[in-house]
Amino acid sequence: MSQITRSQHARFALIALLIGGAAIGGSPIFVRLSEVGPLATGFWRVSLALLPFLLISRVTKEADERPSGLRDYVVLLLPGAFLAIDLVAWHLSLHMTSVANATLLANLAPVFVTLGSWLVFRTRITPIFLTGLALALAGIVVLKGGPAAIGGGQLAGDATAIVAAIFYACYMLAIGHVRSRFSTLRIMVWTTFSAAICMLPIALFFEGSLMPVTLFGWAMVVGLAFISHVSGQGLVTYALAYLPTAFSSLTLLLQPVVAAILAWLVLSEPVGMMQAVGGLIVLAGILVARRG
Repeated sequence: MSQITRSQHARFALIALLIGGAAIGGSPIFVRLSEVGPLATGFWRVSLALLPFLLISRVTKEADERPSGLRDYVVLLLPGAFLAIDLVAWHLSLHMTSVANATLLANLAPVFVTLGSWLVFRTRITPIFLTGLALALAGIVVLKGGPAAIGGGQLAGDATAIVAAIFYACYMLAIGHVRSRFSTLRIMVWTTFSAAICMLPIALFFEGSLMPVTLFGWAMVVGLAFISHVSGQGLVTYALAYLPTAFSSLTLLLQPVVAAILAWLVLSEPVGMMQAVGGLIVLAGILVARRG
């Protein structure tokens, strides 16, 4: 492949990454407006998204390597299991804390991507990274309103959002591992199928009711599936073929900005000065950490 072709692929991948990040950034609004519970909403997100992926796979010929053994199926299904846990934690946090807090803290994933790279691939962690991590943690304290407010009622929701960040980092690392062998479409089919299978019993056990009762309710879960998952996750997975995983996770910090703006416009959820300053400190900490 020529240098020009590689450059063009990288440019298209960056555009896809930005559009995908914005599409995923709108997902908290769909979750908050959904008629069914957060776990059922998460199930519909991945199960409805599976339909267009399967349809496209039927009409296109994939040139990538086909899974040939147990190990291949495991590495294709594992990202979906991580995604299911991420969605469970994140959708719960969206009902336990503000959209801005939940989305911002869930996007600590770049920090956990780097920590995961250190644990799995023995990537060296520098003092700059540790400085950025400390800055991000300080930002979280400011985001909560200072040390005196740490025990506030939204602390559990914020902690749940951080759990979501950990498992989204696992998802991105797993996707980055399999993306070198399998096509975007094949990965999305298998990971979405895996996430749906994992989420169905969880939603049934904890919530019971899965079905929206109005056209508006169905519109919310369909929009979440097609806009945020099919378009958002699909474009991000495509971009991971041409951009480094850590850089991709960093660019997805667009999500909390989009989510905060939409929450202000649609849900009338204000962003206070302390919350804005804390959010900026968290973003700065992540940026510093990635430079390290």
